[in-house]
Amino acid sequence: MIAIARYLFPFICFALFSRISSAQIDTAVLKSFVPVFRHQLFHDEVKKEQKNILKYDGKDDDRLTVSSNGEINYLINYAIKWKVASILYKIEMDSSLADQKKVLYIRRTATLLSNLQKSWKTKQADPMNLPAVLNAYEDCINLDEKGINAKDYFESLPYEIGNSVFLSGAFDNNPGYKDIRNLLLRKYCALHPKQTFRVLTENPGVPFADSLIKVVSKKYPELLYDYAQAGNKLGYIISSIKDDPFVVAVVRMAKNKSGRLYYPFLGNIVAGRTTFEAIDSVRNDSIAYYRMLVKTRMDYVSRAINKDTAYGFRDLGKMLETKATDVFVNTINGLHEVDDPNIRFRIIQTLTAEELYYLAVYTDGIIYTSSFVNGVYPLMMKRINKRGDSLLLSVKFDKYRKFIKMAAGYNTLGNFLGSFPSHDDATVLMRAFVSGLESSSGLEDGVDVADSYASISETMKPVANEMLKNVRLNYERNKAAGNKRGTVMYDLLYKLFLSADSTNKIDLSKEFGIPPIYNVPYKLLANDSGRVIMEVFFYGDKDGQNIFEGFKKMFNPALWKIDNSNPEWITISSIKGKPVTIFSNKPLPEESGEDEKAQKDLTDYLEKTKLNPTITIHRGHSYYAESTIDQMFPSSKIVFLGSCGGYHLINDVLKKAPDAHIIASKQIGKTAINRPFFELLMETVRNGKDIEWIPFWQDLEKKVKVEGFEDYIPPYKNLGALFIKAYKIAMGGNEDDEQ
Repeated sequence: MIAIARYLFPFICFALFSRISSAQIDTAVLKSFVPVFRHQLFHDEVKKEQKNILKYDGKDDDRLTVSSNGEINYLINYAIKWKVASILYKIEMDSSLADQKKVLYIRRTATLLSNLQKSWKTKQADPMNLPAVLNAYEDCINLDEKGINAKDYFESLPYEIGNSVFLSGAFDNNPGYKDIRNLLLRKYCALHPKQTFRVLTENPGVPFADSLIKVVSKKYPELLYDYAQAGNKLGYIISSIKDDPFVVAVVRMAKNKSGRLYYPFLGNIVAGRTTFEAIDSVRNDSIAYYRMLVKTRMDYVSRAINKDTAYGFRDLGKMLETKATDVFVNTINGLHEVDDPNIRFRIIQTLTAEELYYLAVYTDGIIYTSSFVNGVYPLMMKRINKRGDSLLLSVKFDKYRKFIKMAAGYNTLGNFLGSFPSHDDATVLMRAFVSGLESSSGLEDGVDVADSYASISETMKPVANEMLKNVRLNYERNKAAGNKRGTVMYDLLYKLFLSADSTNKIDLSKEFGIPPIYNVPYKLLANDSGRVIMEVFFYGDKDGQNIFEGFKKMFNPALWKIDNSNPEWITISSIKGKPVTIFSNKPLPEESGEDEKAQKDLTDYLEKTKLNPTITIHRGHSYYAESTIDQMFPSSKIVFLGSCGGYHLINDVLKKAPDAHIIASKQIGKTAINRPFFELLMETVRNGKDIEWIPFWQDLEKKVKVEGFEDYIPPYKNLGALFIKAYKIAMGGNEDDEQ
């Protein structure tokens, strides 16, 4: 609304000026006018608010500046000073008005001006609409003093203007007060449909509640579900709607204890493609329920291709991720030390190729390398008769970029592309893989393309060369079409890919304005007192408790002192070299939530004492990573996830700490790698040295003596994270990550 007002204002300036000029009392008359003594105090209230408005821009110069356009500023200042004075003059000179009514209008003029300033601060209104608000206020006074219902007049006003006038309180006794109030509520809901249920909760008695619920619920079914559960008047109104199959279906789910298990199938229930009874027949069988989810996903994808997006599409994806993780992947991951594949992968043996495909793409960042390479992938290819093209056709290329990225990361892409009938078919697929990103929703597809390149360039150089070539062609195409989003995305990808080869000497900081990616200066890690603060998150499962004991043994007592006195955390401080303090919660039992409480109490302590960590370490399984990210400090400059959480977790880290350098593993973290990493990091910091990632990683590789080091991704190779950072800067902070 504000943006529209700013755009239109220059075009209506002359119209406003004409109205002000024609209706305005001569300024000489206004300057010399003295109100009756008994009203002087009320006029002073208005003058006080006029002075406050003129200082709204932070300058006490008797002038408000809200635009670079001098004419606009002139009109606004003219309105503040003389339009307001004119309104007050007309009120005082109107012999038909009773004294009590005059006082009401004068005092409410002060209220109007005060409210406007508050609404400007909260961005609910635009200062440039001030002249229009004052004109409408004056018109409403003219109607109200004659006892005329002002509803029709308010109907003609934009919401922002009408609401400002209404909230002044000057027209609370107008015959149309209730209708005007309802009218403004309806206009607000039209402008902000997502707020409709909140508005109706506060105003359940409006006559149009039913119709609004029916319209808005189709756009925000999850809100309908939540509000239908409420035991208030709105919940009753929602439950009373019987003539809308969509609302009836959602209400039935919301009233059921297992409602969330039905919700992913909402689109097919409303379309008559399935029933509550059909879902009941499988919801207690985890494998059968998962199969129904996959079947529904494939159905929804087919409908979407035909421009028929089913209700609950997004929630279906969330439930697929939950069930794929909890039922299957956590099981086979948990058996990673079992050598017999018949035991480890028993739970997935009955799944089809499509079911295995969705299991994989919905657990990116959670599924272990061995679970994918030794279990899911070979079984999936066996089920599809070793024809990758048939698999993608079967799922209608749904989430295929995610799968290609995963296959590249787990070094199975060559095998997958080799299963195509011809080299040309595989080439077409990889060409499509990098094409059309400008039309994708959010950034996830672009991040998948970015993340895949490093793996592909290391194992399939000809394919990587083709990717680079196709990215450049897409850049030229978008540039020629004037598509800013596409131009930015492909320019970023092209330079990111080039930067993967250090001989190209691409300076990403210079190119994209992102912080340096190859180093973290020591001065950025130390706080104002020169101390580096690090926070380590441990979790209270058996693995976490064992790792914690090993963690404490890392620190040489000649260099570090461990304070174990706090019942919830330990403090490790350097006693030689630069001041470094490491805070780590104790992995207290997770069953009772003690580990969670310890983390919260430690984070609260750090916040209260202003000890803002610049290094954050996550020590726990990937399913704990979200909790670490939720609690980490925005001051974090280095974040070690220990296990990769895929796009969403990387993106969440950058939302919380935009300048973070992220280190992640493509599979379960290994103590034999994590320990030397921590030791090298701590010694580098304790000695007050900058973190130079390339030599740091080379030194680390020399210290690591186990397989799996290649699964750890250093910050300068984390192309997905770099893509997100650079894109947001290039697009002026537009996160563009809705999925």
